[in-house]
Amino acid sequence: MTRALIVHRIVPGATVQDMGRTGFLAFGLSRGGAADRLALAEGAALLGQLPSSAALELPGSGGVFEATAPLRIALTGAPMRVTLDGETLAWNASHMLPQGAMLEIGAVTSGSYGYLHVGGGFATQTRLGAQSAHLAAGVGQPVVAGDHVPVGPDAKTEVGLTLPVDPRFSGGVLRVMESFQSDVFDADTRLRFGQTAFHRDARANRMGIRLNSDGDGFFAKGGLNILSETIVPGDIQVTGDGAPYLLLSESQTTGGYPRIGTVIPADLSRAVQTPPGGSITFDWVSRADALIAQERMQAYLAQLPKAVTPLIRDPAQIRDLLSYQLISGATAGHIEEQEP
Repeated sequence: MTRALIVHRIVPGATVQDMGRTGFLAFGLSRGGAADRLALAEGAALLGQLPSSAALELPGSGGVFEATAPLRIALTGAPMRVTLDGETLAWNASHMLPQGAMLEIGAVTSGSYGYLHVGGGFATQTRLGAQSAHLAAGVGQPVVAGDHVPVGPDAKTEVGLTLPVDPRFSGGVLRVMESFQSDVFDADTRLRFGQTAFHRDARANRMGIRLNSDGDGFFAKGGLNILSETIVPGDIQVTGDGAPYLLLSESQTTGGYPRIGTVIPADLSRAVQTPPGGSITFDWVSRADALIAQERMQAYLAQLPKAVTPLIRDPAQIRDLLSYQLISGATAGHIEEQEP
């Protein structure tokens, strides 16, 4: 039987995403890939497969899904309300999706992007070395109602696992480095940038997010025009009205707006998961600090498969089971009743 996920209803803009493409910047194609790459690693750990496995990225809400054959699934990223045939399922966990059962994923309760993973990964077409849809570049297409999204073979069976929730879904502090154009902003402007509380604008997509704040904008000295240079995810461009824009996975590959700084890669998942209106502040760090943060992130990703635990603890693995009061009024059998 063909393994596929039937899409009965789905949020607009949902796409299949993996780690994205490398090597195409010179041709005008940015990396793309999952907005929250940490969520891909979490799903892979829960299902015991490679982080390169493609998942379904759900911006803001989910949909209704059915499986043509039993599928292992995992749910990661921004928490969403989810039920299986009306029964609530745990987020940041793996489950079995029986053939014919209805999986309903609702709106986010925090964050911005949720992810539905399947055992074996989605087996959609590979284009330019990746399965990721890059809608801004016209590569691939969104997943829509009526689609049967193919699923790869899966030799594993284990489900019912969970991971600790990483607290990255409400904004917070983003570490930022100086960029090639930071020095076109004077020292006072850069200092004020690091002391300003920003709020994520509702105008946001996979290309970038606008950051709003009270007070004056952030202007380059003399209103300088900048020669178009290479852009990477994390760059913060400042437009002519002084508003910063944080560029994300589907950003343009070159740009002429001055960049006041660049969010370090280790903090990009927190950046993209900041919900509309969420608070963001920036902390200037050195290149050495950024490299240390990257090493720590790589170490964290490497240990994720060892961090999974059962959703329900197996009684066979509880050494002191008889010490638990499993039923009110019951005790371990060897304990003698005491006289009053």
